[in-house]
Amino acid sequence: MNHYETVFILTPVLSEDQMKEAVEKFKGVLTADGATIVNEEQWGLRKLAYPIQKKSTGFYTLIEFDGEPTLIKKLETAFRRDERIIRFLTFRLDKYAAEYAAKRRSIRATKANAPKEEPKAAPVEEVVEAPEVEEAPVAEVEAPVVEEAVEAPAAVEAPAVEEPAAEAEANVEPEETKED
Repeated sequence: MNHYETVFILTPVLSEDQMKEAVEKFKGVLTADGATIVNEEQWGLRKLAYPIQKKSTGFYTLIEFDGEPTLIKKLETAFRRDERIIRFLTFRLDKYAAEYAAKRRSIRATKANAPKEEPKAAPVEEVVEAPEVEEAPVAEVEAPVVEEAVEAPAAVEAPAVEEPAAEAEANVEPEETKED
């Protein structure tokens, strides 16, 4: 007998009762053909990595079982025939994966059997008032007010633009006046 693990996703439109009935149907397919169910986990409604059949969520279920290899073909045929299943994956666990699955089951069992503690309220701290200390008188010293003269930036003179007529006059020599 080999150790197998199957994960299947049920459509999210199912009610809680319909989902449990579908899981029981597939457990029945396994036990009818001589498989022994080792572990069953309901992972609940989870978001899918990508839309499948226009659905973005689904009910995940994991079932670990021991059975013959011929059983897998019957189980997967049952998955394909049921329209409530949107995806499934069944694989055989090697010895390392089987050890890991057993370790995961034992951790999960200890968490389930551990007594649930009520959440502790945050501890209330007592407010301790510090003794009043007399403050030393502070000498009032006026700081000198320094007024800075703000100088306006020096006016920048634009280069003089001469008109063409002015240039013409500048090139003409002045007429000499006759003195009599």
